[in-house]
Amino acid sequence: MSEQLSDVKAEEQKADVVAPDDGAPAAQPAVREPRVRRLNIIGKRNWFFLLSLVIIVPGIISMATRGFLLGIDFAGGTEFSVNFANHPTLAQVQGAVSAEGQNGTVIAAGNGYIIRYGPLTPQAQTVVQNDLTSRLGKMTTQSILEVGGTIAGETIELSLLAVVIASVAILLLLAVRFRNVPGGWRAGFQFGGSALAALLHDVFVLTGIFSILGKVLGLRIGEIDSFFVTAVLTVVGFSVHDTIVVFDRIRENLRVSQRLSFEQVVNLSIMQTAARSIITSFTVVLVLAAILIAGGTTIQGLALALLIGIVSGTYSSIFNAAPLLVVWRRLQPLR
Repeated sequence: MSEQLSDVKAEEQKADVVAPDDGAPAAQPAVREPRVRRLNIIGKRNWFFLLSLVIIVPGIISMATRGFLLGIDFAGGTEFSVNFANHPTLAQVQGAVSAEGQNGTVIAAGNGYIIRYGPLTPQAQTVVQNDLTSRLGKMTTQSILEVGGTIAGETIELSLLAVVIASVAILLLLAVRFRNVPGGWRAGFQFGGSALAALLHDVFVLTGIFSILGKVLGLRIGEIDSFFVTAVLTVVGFSVHDTIVVFDRIRENLRVSQRLSFEQVVNLSIMQTAARSIITSFTVVLVLAAILIAGGTTIQGLALALLIGIVSGTYSSIFNAAPLLVVWRRLQPLR
């Protein structure tokens, strides 16, 4: 709190400078003003908004035109995890699968392949395995996974519902949390709405990048499955956590400072919390990077989704959420 008060006093001393009378020498300050880190994030907010759009728009275009590489959890069907003794290339395996006439898709997975078809009966599964063996040589089937279309549809609906419920609950919680700042409930919903907008920014960044990885680049790591939904919900919580740290400092500074404008208070609060947020997130990024590199193919998608979400969440908490709050306050001033 002492550091916070000194920063606020420094800003207020800056606001108290008065021009001297004509002919009178300028008064020299008796006490040297403490040095305070100043970076005008609020003043440059449009540049940060533009950067966010540059990242989000390609992902939105990819989602609208190409969609997602859906895992079997969402798409339904029958999935074979196989290894071949002759080690055929991905193109050779895809050619053999296409020759079967089953509209199967092939994804490289380490030393083996994941081959997905529509729903197959047990007899059809045997036929498919025998056909692949005759075309590509000896094949070892590691696992067979079956998911019906009804279950896949329910999974999609429940996953989207989980994200919506979490977002609405966060909006209401923050509105209650910040209703005691000047402006009452209207101010509370401004805080909550700004946090929700930053949260949606992180979700769009994450889903857009995975759409590009999965459908445009054809990488298995960009697959949308139940792990991805887990990552999205985790990112939602982590992003809001960082945003609340900034918003709490704004609320405290509004109480102790009466002379600073709202924009000055917000900018000062960002400066006081940015280092903490960045360092905290960086420790998580190091762990996720290690998992992504050495964790194996099974959880690489989860690690990548969390990595993207944590970085995006830290950025949006500092450079999007609080600046959005300032823009909202300008558009709807509180009296």
